[in-house]
Amino acid sequence: MAWNEPGNNDKDPWKNKGGKNQGPPDLDELLNDLGKKVTGIFGGKGKSTGGSSPSGKSFSSIGISLILVIAIVVYAFSGFYTIKEAEKGIVLRFGQYSGTVDPGINWKWTFIDRIIPVDMQSTRDLPASGFMLTQDENVVRVDMQIQYRVMNARNYVFSVTNADDSLSQSLDSALRYVVGHSTMDDILTSGREQIRQSVWKELEKIIEPYNLGLIIVDVNFKDARPPNEVKDAFDDAISAQEDEVRFLREAEAYARGIEPRARGRVKRMEQEALAYKERIVLEAEGEVARFAKILPEYQAAPEVTRQRLYLATMEKVYSNTSKVMVDVEGGNNMMYLPLDKIMQQSTTNRAASQTIQPAPQTSNVNTSPSISGRSDRFNSGRN
Repeated sequence: MAWNEPGNNDKDPWKNKGGKNQGPPDLDELLNDLGKKVTGIFGGKGKSTGGSSPSGKSFSSIGISLILVIAIVVYAFSGFYTIKEAEKGIVLRFGQYSGTVDPGINWKWTFIDRIIPVDMQSTRDLPASGFMLTQDENVVRVDMQIQYRVMNARNYVFSVTNADDSLSQSLDSALRYVVGHSTMDDILTSGREQIRQSVWKELEKIIEPYNLGLIIVDVNFKDARPPNEVKDAFDDAISAQEDEVRFLREAEAYARGIEPRARGRVKRMEQEALAYKERIVLEAEGEVARFAKILPEYQAAPEVTRQRLYLATMEKVYSNTSKVMVDVEGGNNMMYLPLDKIMQQSTTNRAASQTIQPAPQTSNVNTSPSISGRSDRFNSGRN
C-alpha cells in the first residue's frame, strides 16, 4: 500500500515526528550542505557568524568551492611541458637536482619544480686566437677552432658555473702551451697537423678533472701567420721552402722517369752486342767453311783460283762506286768518266731549260772494261 494513499499517513516522508507536514527540502539548504562537504574535503571549517543568513552562507561556500576546483584544474594543466627531441631536461625541485627527463610531454609541480632543457645533439663551435710566443722566441698569430657536443647534461649544468666559458679558457691554455713548445717553422709549414693533434690531446687532458660533460668532436687549425711587420720576409722563406720541396719532387720524378729508359738502353745494347757477337762468329765460321771448300780447288789450280778471287773482289769494290774506268784495248791510257758529276750537271741543265734533252749514246763502252779484258785474256789462257 502506497504511503500517499488514505489511511497510510504514518508513512509520509514529509511529516516529522509530531505529524506535521513540512513540505519538500529547501534548495538553499541542499546547496549549503554541498558547500560544507566540499569545504570539509579541502580543510575548511563550517563556522558561521550570528548575523549572516543561511542563504548567504550557502552561496559563499559554493563560490569558494568552485574557485578551488578551477584553481586545481589550472594548476594541473600548468604542470605540462614538452622536451624537444634533441634535448634532455634537468629537473630542479626546490632548487635541488631531482632527475633528468627524456624528450616528450612531461608533467611537473608548478612553483616547486624547475626544468632546464639542455641540447644534447647540436655541435657547437668555439674559436681561439691570439699572438703567442714560440719556442724559438718568435711571435706568431694562431687561429684555431674546436667543435664539441654535450655528453652528460647533469655535469654540463652543475659541474662548473659555466661549462662553455671553462672550455674556452682550457682551449686557450692548451693552445698557448703547445705553441710555446713548437718552433715557428713547424707552426707555419710542416708541423700544423702535429700541432693540431697536440692541442686536442692537451685540451682533453685539461678538462678531464672538471667533468664538464662535454666531448670534443674536432679541432681545426684555421690559420697561422707572423706579425705584419715581418710577414713579407716569412712569405719569402715559405716560398723558398715550397720551391725546395717542389724541386725535390721534380728531381725524384725525373730520376724515376730516366732510370727505366737507361736500363732499357743498357739492355738493348747488351742484346745488340750479343747479336753482333753471334753474327761475327757465324760469318767467321762461314768464311772458314768457304775457304775450306776453296782450298782443294786452290791446291789443284792455284793461278786460276787466285784470279777468280781477284775478279770477285774487284767486282764487289766497283759495284759500290759511281765512277767508270774505261780501258781501251791497244791503248796505254785509261779513261775516267765521273758519272756522278755528269748526272748532276745534266739535272742542272734540265732544270734551267725545262726541256728534256736526249742523252748521247756511246758505243763500245763497258762499265768494267778492265774486268772484261782480263776475263778475255783469262779465257784465252785457259783455252
